[in-house]
Amino acid sequence: MASPRTGLRGALTRYAIDPVFTRAAGTRWVPTHAMLETTGRRTGRTRRTPVVSRLDADTVWLVAEYGRRAAYVRNLEADARVRVKVRGRWRRGTAHPLPDDDPRARLRRMRRPLLGRVVRWFGDDLLTVRIDLSPNKEAPS
Repeated sequence: MASPRTGLRGALTRYAIDPVFTRAAGTRWVPTHAMLETTGRRTGRTRRTPVVSRLDADTVWLVAEYGRRAAYVRNLEADARVRVKVRGRWRRGTAHPLPDDDPRARLRRMRRPLLGRVVRWFGDDLLTVRIDLSPNKEAPS
């Protein structure tokens, strides 16, 4: 199985798209993206990943472009406790991969038409992830 970071798509993601969204994710000015913080499954170190997301009350929805091959998905499967920075605030939550959910339909419900197209174009094994946030408790930075 090829790495998600190979070829033209991987190069575009790593060198053009990720640096921009890493700076913008989780800010109030970019509500379409969140910063997801997981614990490395091997190292135990904090890992941050910008993700296309939608906040609905105390639930964050996202679609992983590379499904279970994505490092952050493997990390949250090992330890479901995560932090998510949405709209300028860090919140703690529990992540749940949903293999039976239709990720293309989820992207439509997230109402991110352009970003949904980008996720579908770059991704090859889409997986929906639901993050249940702890009620109104801001996590320390």
